[in-house]
Amino acid sequence: MITTSPEPADIAPRPPAQVMNLAAMGASHATRLSFMRILLRRLKREKWRFERRVFDIDARGVGTAVYVAHGPQRSYSLVCFGHDLPPEMRSDRVIATAWDATFALHDGIADEQTIARLRDNIPLQEAGRVLASELSVSRANRSVRLFEHVVESLASGRQPNGSRVTETGYLMRTTAVYGSGKLGAADRESIAERPEFNAPFQVEMLSVYLTRAFIADLVEQMARLRSPKTAVPLEPGLRRSLGVGNSTGLGMAPFLVNHPALLNNWISAREHALARVRNLPAASAAQVARFLDLLRSSRTNALQWHSSDPRQMQCIEGLNRDLGSLNDDLALSMLSGPRPWNKLYGWAEQHLSPEGRELIAALLIEPHGEIVDELADTMSADESTAFRIDGSMSVGRMLELLAEIHGARIDMDWSDPKAIARLWYVSAEKLEPRLGERFEEPLDAYEQPLAPARDAAMMAQDLAMHDAEMRLAEFLLKHPRYRHVARRAQLASRLPYAEIRDNTISATMLPVDLLRCKLSFFGAQQFDPRSDRWIRINMFKGAPYPHELETADADFWPYAVLPASA
Repeated sequence: MITTSPEPADIAPRPPAQVMNLAAMGASHATRLSFMRILLRRLKREKWRFERRVFDIDARGVGTAVYVAHGPQRSYSLVCFGHDLPPEMRSDRVIATAWDATFALHDGIADEQTIARLRDNIPLQEAGRVLASELSVSRANRSVRLFEHVVESLASGRQPNGSRVTETGYLMRTTAVYGSGKLGAADRESIAERPEFNAPFQVEMLSVYLTRAFIADLVEQMARLRSPKTAVPLEPGLRRSLGVGNSTGLGMAPFLVNHPALLNNWISAREHALARVRNLPAASAAQVARFLDLLRSSRTNALQWHSSDPRQMQCIEGLNRDLGSLNDDLALSMLSGPRPWNKLYGWAEQHLSPEGRELIAALLIEPHGEIVDELADTMSADESTAFRIDGSMSVGRMLELLAEIHGARIDMDWSDPKAIARLWYVSAEKLEPRLGERFEEPLDAYEQPLAPARDAAMMAQDLAMHDAEMRLAEFLLKHPRYRHVARRAQLASRLPYAEIRDNTISATMLPVDLLRCKLSFFGAQQFDPRSDRWIRINMFKGAPYPHELETADADFWPYAVLPASA
């Protein structure tokens, strides 16, 4: 039985305390505001044209390929290099020095001179250098067993086993997609004003999208060269079910702490989209039909979601129970009367696990592109101008801000070893973030300021020892080590989703929660934690390929169900 209560006058976005803790962030799902979805809608809307300009690949998968994307004003080339990598050199670790394939996204149409220059540098990755005419650099490794199975099956004239394809979901996985000035590539600021790159991470998403086309073409080419008389191409539905894998580790985790304004804009867009839908007075028949169709697809796809991580498997099992409890009849009974979408969300919040609740929230947004897609234009942030601290604020007001943002964490016992068990530092070898055990390694001297709650509590203790009417500027002159805390608190007072409302250095903190939150905004699927510190995902699974985009659906492809195959 469904109980109802008086509807609030206006349903506000969910509060930061509800969505900015690590458990909630670690249950995030991709939405139609994810960066892959934003990219493909633009490519289709603006009628981008694609060509495979070069494809010189041999039977081992070695050679060069160039894919060009032509937009309304500019063209971009993905230059791909296939390599003959010995099995003992294949590694997903960031410190690897060789890969099965390496890539660069070039600003313009790559000529022979450009390709030759990139051939001398891109396979070396960090040991090489590129120019500002390159927008991203990336690399990928084969998922060896599935890759070989697909090539051998196609070469012998049959399609690969559908269940094997479903279980893995990709033929190659990227181990890094570098942009924003890395290795000499163009800085973000130099291209941010281009409409096609206005939303976050559009360069990287375009690179991965074209990489996916190369991988599918690669296995078909290798099959043809292996057995020219019997080889067949991948069946289109099975081909679309293959995405690009990605292995992401700790290097990405601190990003959300280090970019509070950007984090705010991502979460704010999602939460305002959900609030807009929950405030709708009624649901049209077409919207209800679309929601039910996507709900059915989600049930099927959840059954195909595999993970070797025990915690994630529990979440997946819970999600399957959640989706089973929301049958079509129950959903239909709620999607009537006033504010039907809010009624359904309220039911999910009351009855489902965090995993199920966040998936339902994403599904509620799906049928309403006309009122939420414009929020994609609000998701970038100009972080080039330093935020100035308001020194005229009183000490008392700063104390209030810290309490509003961090709540009970201000007064918790920060001398408890479990509360401060870990610390973030930067590896001297790779210049990337790492997470250390505070009481097992002598790393205190190298700790990075990535514990906002702990630092806020320390500042609050010292603030409480001063006159509440004292100006903050005077306090910071005496205690300059708190400048970053003051800056973050004042920023969070204006941008409510800028701060993580949790302890990022506790013994029980799971870095994969940070990773999943960020990757969900990319549009990632099939989250598969390999430990508490790195995760595998799937990108563009179900998406139309560039040559299909003109006539295919560019909107709801993440919900495509893998076709049956022997």
